[in-house]
Amino acid sequence: MQMRKGNRLIGTLGGRPTARAGIAVAVLALVAAGCSSSDAVEPASTPTPDQAAQATGDAQAPATTGEAAPPADPDALPGMPPVTDPHNIYSNAGADMLSETAAQAKPLVYVPHNDSSDVWVIDQNTFEVVGKYQLSGELQHVVPSYDMKTLYAIDDTGNHATPFDPNTGEPGATFPVIDPYNMYFTPDGASAISVAEARKELVWYDPHTWEVQDVTPTPECSGIDHADFSADGRTALFTCEFAGRVAVVDVQSHQLERVIDMPTRNTHMGPQDIKLAPDASEYFVADCDADGVWVIDGAATRVDRFIPTGQCAHGIYLSRDAERMFVTNRGEGSVSVLDAYTGEPITKWHIPGGGSPDMGGLNADGTQLWLSGRYDDAVYVLDTADGHLIKKIPVGDGPHGLAVWPQPGRYSLGHTGITR
Repeated sequence: MQMRKGNRLIGTLGGRPTARAGIAVAVLALVAAGCSSSDAVEPASTPTPDQAAQATGDAQAPATTGEAAPPADPDALPGMPPVTDPHNIYSNAGADMLSETAAQAKPLVYVPHNDSSDVWVIDQNTFEVVGKYQLSGELQHVVPSYDMKTLYAIDDTGNHATPFDPNTGEPGATFPVIDPYNMYFTPDGASAISVAEARKELVWYDPHTWEVQDVTPTPECSGIDHADFSADGRTALFTCEFAGRVAVVDVQSHQLERVIDMPTRNTHMGPQDIKLAPDASEYFVADCDADGVWVIDGAATRVDRFIPTGQCAHGIYLSRDAERMFVTNRGEGSVSVLDAYTGEPITKWHIPGGGSPDMGGLNADGTQLWLSGRYDDAVYVLDTADGHLIKKIPVGDGPHGLAVWPQPGRYSLGHTGITR
């Protein structure tokens, strides 16, 4: 078991829901040089900036509907695609709303393993493992690039990223990245952010050349981990898993503005995943030690309340219509279903025989929720209509931040597939 991400559980607090509020990167030119779907690959040489810069980093919109483009928000982060529906910032990531780029990808699931240091690739239609790629280090997440052209398997002990071509499902040449426990992309596509957990830093990269742009120290944020961005793209919130806090960062200046303490500060397995409500009225923050979800106000200034879900609440995912929120309770083998706007509990799904549901994502049409079984070496496929287990797939040792691809949306913010 990984000491970095243990699963000891502490306490459950009470809370109440409130009423609903009313309101990239460039693909590396040598990605296609990966090995076959049945042969392992060895880490290769670092791509040159010229090779890395051959492709564009522009976000692509889904198929047009004939409607006029919304006016640009003068207060939004410059260069960010405009929010088309302020009551649902995920409105461009609905069921099967694939961009031209994403639509070319094979329907696959990429499973990185902390302990066996490999990525397994699963066919979404047959549930069969179609590729196993031996890499190195402690693979944490598979992260879609801003422009949806590349998937990155990131290794925070070897300080590497390995690009995968989603059109073939095969890897390319590994290149250096500083301590990438997690990775995100700014909403304007200008920067890739390596969440350097061990260093208590955010390392900002040019996503075309992979040259370092800046470093943001976060000394008060031990265990800096998962993130999400405000609707206007100007603010990023990063959870501090080993400090019981959330760090608020200005996207343009790269400055740490403040930290928000959780009312019950657990410093073993505190806050992990975070998700902005569809109407941007609040942020939901899963807390493993607290066994539930904290709710932070939309301005990112305070914690308003707590929603109990289950033992070791960890991952948060939204349904394709953005009406429901799925919270993985890793310590009890369940998924809590909440109202995505208010956080009000709807139901809870239990995985037959238990399990350790961790990270994952929905398929393109939103009918399936794929989750890694962190501590029982499996991947679960749940039906999002009623939560029944469609398939349990044995995988390697220590599956973690799997990516389901393709995903709907205009652009990716990173992690395992946050799209808008």
